[in-house]
Amino acid sequence: MIRGLYTGASGMMAQMHRMDALSHNLANVDVTGYKKDTSVSKAFPEMLIRRMSDDGLYKFPFGSMDTAPIVGTLGTGVEYNETFTIFSQGALKQTENPFDMALSGKGFFTVSVDGRDRYTRNGTFLLNDEGTLVTKDGHPVLGLKGEIQIKKNNFVIDEKGNVYQNAEFADDPQRLVSMMENEWKDLELIDTLKVSDFNRDRYLKKEGNSFWKSTFESGEAYQIQLGSETKIIQGFLEGSNVNPVTEMVKMIEINRAYEANQKVIQSQDSLTGRLFNDILRA
Repeated sequence: MIRGLYTGASGMMAQMHRMDALSHNLANVDVTGYKKDTSVSKAFPEMLIRRMSDDGLYKFPFGSMDTAPIVGTLGTGVEYNETFTIFSQGALKQTENPFDMALSGKGFFTVSVDGRDRYTRNGTFLLNDEGTLVTKDGHPVLGLKGEIQIKKNNFVIDEKGNVYQNAEFADDPQRLVSMMENEWKDLELIDTLKVSDFNRDRYLKKEGNSFWKSTFESGEAYQIQLGSETKIIQGFLEGSNVNPVTEMVKMIEINRAYEANQKVIQSQDSLTGRLFNDILRA
């Protein structure tokens, strides 16, 4: 086996997986609530190089080969390990649309997709014909009591996710949010948005349309208390956490690393050809 060929090929495969994650990030840089992926690789176990004899003859030392002095280690390449999501906070963008909501902090909005709970950071919500708060794809947004029924342009949501309606200042949600606590007593509390989180969110699985689903590794979802570390901000949307400039720099780095591994393979192939065609033939 020509070890250099396998080492160079494994390096090219690792860079290919990095490029796949990076290109997916750049393609979704403008998607609301998108969280970037990163590819992780790990090295194959290193091999110990031992000195078997000093006179050029291969012989086992007395007792065991493990007693032979160690000269050093020999790397055997790299392999793809996993691709996981980085859930860092994205920038908040003001839209002044009362149906737009952003999460500041950890957690996910809980949405019902075909009767199953799914989780999203995309707070682009709408009101369907039945008066139900839904995502742009028509999936109901869940509260603690189930689907949320509200009146159009006559509701407000505070930082703790409480949904109020019949508000006096229905056309000015920001003014409602700034009202003192004792002035909320005349408003009707409809429901509270269900915001969920996970013990190991890095193991959540993407399902398309900005949705995640739980896995065995991530654990079951649990409800978090809003108002301290996590808040809901009405009239805002959370942008993706992808920095296009950083991703472009990484793309250049990946291309150069890929070319370097490619040259390793070319060099090994050239030296092997010279060995068989020139030295062994002679």
